Amino acid sequence: MSGHRARMSGHRAWVEWTAQGEFASGQYSRRHQVRFDGGAEIVASASPDIVPAPLSDPAGVDPEEMLVAAVASCHMLWFLSLAQQAGHSVSRYSDAAAGEMGRIEPGRFALTRITLRPDIAFAGPVPAAETLARLHEAAHERCFIANSLKTEVVVEPL
Repeated sequence: MSGHRARMSGHRAWVEWTAQGEFASGQYSRRHQVRFDGGAEIVASASPDIVPAPLSDPAGVDPEEMLVAAVASCHMLWFLSLAQQAGHSVSRYSDAAAGEMGRIEPGRFALTRITLRPDIAFAGPVPAAETLARLHEAAHERCFIANSLKTEVVVEPL
């Protein structure tokens, strides 16, 4: 990310579902496969909070979780790049990110807030709180995913 000129890029994912159960009655499985352009594959499903198991697969990743993870991952990658450029040596970065669903109008729901809770360890001196806040702000401003959303994204470093 650092030092690279912004350019148009394509990002692809393939979603594949095959009928299992009684589709006409709504008693069908929401379990499906998602394959990414780099070759990674995951089992995905509707959230069991929305579609009860066994029609959903609690072990599968739901779309809301994928979005929360995408925001957290994007923020982390920018933070690491910016910290490295500023001369800070990050040794570990973990994030317990969370998304909150809310009603946006009658009959419509959305992830209305995503909270990032990065916990960062440094190999050298720990940057001052103001420096960390600036790094997080800059990472948030650059995050392609956060820039693509209407949802509020909040960063609460630990």
